[in-house]
Amino acid sequence: MTQAPPAPTVYDGIAGFAAHVGEHLGHSDWREVTQKEVDLFADATGDHQWIHVDPEKAAAGPYGGTIAHGYLTLSLVPVLVQQIYQVTGLSMQVNYGVDKLRFPAPVPVGSRIRAGAELIKIDRDDKGGRATVRVTVEVEGSQRPACVVDTIAAMMDA
Repeated sequence: MTQAPPAPTVYDGIAGFAAHVGEHLGHSDWREVTQKEVDLFADATGDHQWIHVDPEKAAAGPYGGTIAHGYLTLSLVPVLVQQIYQVTGLSMQVNYGVDKLRFPAPVPVGSRIRAGAELIKIDRDDKGGRATVRVTVEVEGSQRPACVVDTIAAMMDA
């Protein structure tokens, strides 16, 4: 029986979210990264490097098996973060960009990852604001994170 993902913490509007600048917002649930996901990502991006898609060859490689693409790990950030927090009272929220993206450690296929989020800052403007959240993707059992990224979301007041 699979367990439901954790319910996100809900913040009321940009002002409610801004009250938590400098705080760790929590963690997502653990999620397994599968070879099927890696293969589908390779097909979608055209990146069929053996370290990602050839389990036999990768078994003799530096990681002892296939690893997820760094950008696949990054692309999983939204599904992980939606388990951590939600901001209500907005007319719209869209990705604005990222700062300081790093992939310090590989994600072996079959391993489990989770995200932690910290609200770094909110820059207000006349339409709403931009929230910078540092997301750290951990690999279960690893000392180093797989991905650290400062995501920036444009939030428009309702």
